[in-house]
Amino acid sequence: MISRIDLRADALPEGAALRDLLPRAEFDVEAALEKVRPICEDVHHRGTAALIEYARKFDGVTLERIRVPAEALEEALAGLDPAVRAALEESIRRARVVHAAQRRSRHATQVVPGGTVTEKWVPVERVGLYAPGGRSVYPSSVVMNVVPAQEAGVGSIALASPPQAEFGGLPHPTILAACALLGVDEVYAAGGAQAVAMFAYGTEECAPANMVTGPGNIWVAAAKRYFTGKIGIDTEAGPTEIAVLADAGADPVHVAADLISQAEHDPLAAAVLVTDSEELAAAVEAELETQVAAAKHVEDRIRPALTGKQSAIVLVRDLEDGLKVVDAYGAEHLEVQTADAAALADRVRNAGAIFVGPWSPVSLGDYCAGSNHVLPTGGCACHSSGLSVQSFLRGIHLVDYTRDALAEVTHHVVTLAEAEDLPAHGAALKARFGWKVPGQ
Repeated sequence: MISRIDLRADALPEGAALRDLLPRAEFDVEAALEKVRPICEDVHHRGTAALIEYARKFDGVTLERIRVPAEALEEALAGLDPAVRAALEESIRRARVVHAAQRRSRHATQVVPGGTVTEKWVPVERVGLYAPGGRSVYPSSVVMNVVPAQEAGVGSIALASPPQAEFGGLPHPTILAACALLGVDEVYAAGGAQAVAMFAYGTEECAPANMVTGPGNIWVAAAKRYFTGKIGIDTEAGPTEIAVLADAGADPVHVAADLISQAEHDPLAAAVLVTDSEELAAAVEAELETQVAAAKHVEDRIRPALTGKQSAIVLVRDLEDGLKVVDAYGAEHLEVQTADAAALADRVRNAGAIFVGPWSPVSLGDYCAGSNHVLPTGGCACHSSGLSVQSFLRGIHLVDYTRDALAEVTHHVVTLAEAEDLPAHGAALKARFGWKVPGQ
């Protein structure tokens, strides 16, 4: 069911050569970009009318307006299954505990007597959050987007999720109920690239946003790329990934179950086991056969994901090589199921989130660990972080120097300005001192 890649024979290559040996889903955002460009510009020029047309074309619904009425949010919350409500409330509570601790404090540094640089943190004024609604419903993504934005102090929060024919053209009621629980009352029935365009340009119903965050399909990712530079984005999220670094002591039942848990998201989802144990590899292969046979979503998601080129069992000589492999892979989710897992996990440099030991599965992080599940994919963990309070904050330096403090450093500024052939830079300081450099 799942392929093998054997890296035990020779010394591991480094850098791109190692990354090229590892499995990865094909996700051509550049090709999708050309298809979303006219959609985005249509929304720019026609606003709500374009959104209504695309809802009919792509979602099979006829809408009169895009904004979800307040009573629909109230009804969704009133009709929410009590057990689901309790679970969402606990997810929200735990996420708030973690994200509240991420708030940044204003900090002043005295560089020299009379010269200070203060860094203040200012939230983005308005954000547009996206909650997917394709193969599955993701109220957890509502939680993971809204909580850090609220904890950062964002004053204006709007959320978009695709309209559903089954629910009269509204987003899924569980999405609406999650919004109501979080106090988000500005919700739009819009999906795909057109939702991102709505936030980027604004429409008659929706004011433009400064930033758009949230996971989505390739069309959402392509629209984010299209608007990079005009609005802030979190990441171009690709298909979900799980990598498990495990030794002979790992439980194959746990490992197989965790691989399947991410494979059920999408046929392009990646499930990768990195191990130095041939015995564990064989046991996991056997468990996959057994557990997949009893699972839901087998033929449309799980089996294509596990048999696809993006999934594999990677055999390595030892855990040191395993560490190099997972760092080269840079998984969205990385589980470490080894002896002394905490110490090994602490050495990992590239991962969206790391799950330590057998009792910290990725599914916990998806819902109730308190961590955020909006994470970098496609190897982007080597340079990007998951969504957090910091994602919605901007650091601004306040530079405050006295006359004496400026005089003391003016000769250095003038020297550097002249070295860069920018004499007017130096002149801006000389003008303050009668065109004479202090101390000369």
